[in-house]
Amino acid sequence: MTPRSQRLQPAADQARDRREQALQRLAEQQQRLLKAEQQLAELQRYRNEYALGIAAGGLSVDVLLNRQQFVERIDRAIAQQSIEMERLHRQLALASEGWRQAHAREQALGSVIAHMLKQEQASESRREQSEIDERMQYRRGPTRSSAQSPNSDDDLPPDFNPSAMSFRP
Repeated sequence: MTPRSQRLQPAADQARDRREQALQRLAEQQQRLLKAEQQLAELQRYRNEYALGIAAGGLSVDVLLNRQQFVERIDRAIAQQSIEMERLHRQLALASEGWRQAHAREQALGSVIAHMLKQEQASESRREQSEIDERMQYRRGPTRSSAQSPNSDDDLPPDFNPSAMSFRP
């Protein structure tokens, strides 16, 4: 019969695979968030550059209006990117929680299998000891109590000396 620890091994393997997949999703989500943060920083940098150009003055009305409209479009893009960042933060939190759960399940199965292995090893050790005891018993032959005759000298006290006894008729 297959030991219980071995029967649980496929479940442990599956839990490990799920943890690895969850870790991969977490890493991908972190990369998405990092990319979105970089895009937001770039949009903010563009906005600041154009806003400074407007403030510097010396521009015609048409150029000034075009730059102002461009800054407004950048502001909308920044707002959209900020919303996207919030969404990505939520997804990152979900991916992180998914990884934590997968990791906890893998650890729990690992603990159960380790406990079962310990029990199986203890059981095997007891079985081996029983076999050794049985072989030793067989080598010694029958036990003393079954080999002794009812009139055995072993029933006498250790200091008993039959030659020291005198019999008088």
